[in-house]
Amino acid sequence: MKGGIRLLKTKKAAVQLIFIAAGVGMLCYGVMRGEADSVLGKAIRLCLECVGIG
Repeated sequence: MKGGIRLLKTKKAAVQLIFIAAGVGMLCYGVMRGEADSVLGKAIRLCLECVGIG
């Protein structure tokens, strides 16, 4: 039984690492495309609208 639990924990850790690597890869791809500027601009407009300035 303990071997099965250890195997489950190992698989869980491996899957988590794969998802983290995929997330970092997508983040880097978005930054290279210039999406960060677009998102920041939209966030600024949204905040100004919420405050009532924009």
